[in-house]
Formats: sequence, structure tokens, C-alpha cells
Amino acid sequence: MRICIPTTNDKGRFSELSDHFGSAANFVIYDSDADSFQTVANSNSEHEHGTCHPMSNLKGFGIDAIVCKGIGRRALQRLHENGVKVYRADVRSVDEVAKSLAETKLQEISAQDACHGHDCH
Repeated sequence: MRICIPTTNDKGRFSELSDHFGSAANFVIYDSDADSFQTVANSNSEHEHGTCHPMSNLKGFGIDAIVCKGIGRRALQRLHENGVKVYRADVRSVDEVAKSLAETKLQEISAQDACHGHDCH
């Protein structure tokens, strides 16, 4: 499974999670089958609320799921329409996400749980 994790920095498995999917500086792509990590810069991290297109940076990576602290309703809807599951993680690092994933401790985000602005956390 290939999982996209929004992060504030580029430290591989030790990168820190960003508070919001679309505003993340980077995305770490975690391949759970190979236990490998790849960082992709988010060229769309600076934007007005409701105008982000972070998945444009992730085309071709075969993302199966997103694990984040928060995500907007429209982004969540677009991901769901494309068959990408979105999970909430209240942890600090990508490594902790990988452990939570292995222990099936992640909760899927529903439309009711989506953020209503960038300052929702």
C-alpha cells in the first residue's frame, strides 16, 4: 500500500506531520510493502482556503491512502471520488504513522470530520 503523509520537513521516516494536508511543505510517500519512504515537495503549499490542489504533486505515485491530522471537505471529497481513503493520525512523525498503520489504529475521516479552514487545529 502506498500512503501519502503531509509533513513540515524532509527527514524521511522521522519527518513531522503537518497540521493540514493541503498546506504541508512536503509529502512523504510510504510504501508499506517495501517499508520505503520518498519525499515529494508540495509546490501548492501556499494558497487561499479552498483553492489548493495538492494531488497535482502526487500524480503517478499510485497513492492508495492519505494519513493526516486534518483535511478540508472538498479535498476529502475529491480523494474519495478517486478511490483514495483518508485517515486521521494524531501522532508526531511518519514513523509513528507507519506503526499505527501496522497496528490498524488509524480512523478513517468522514465528511463530518473534515476541517472548515486552515486554523481548525
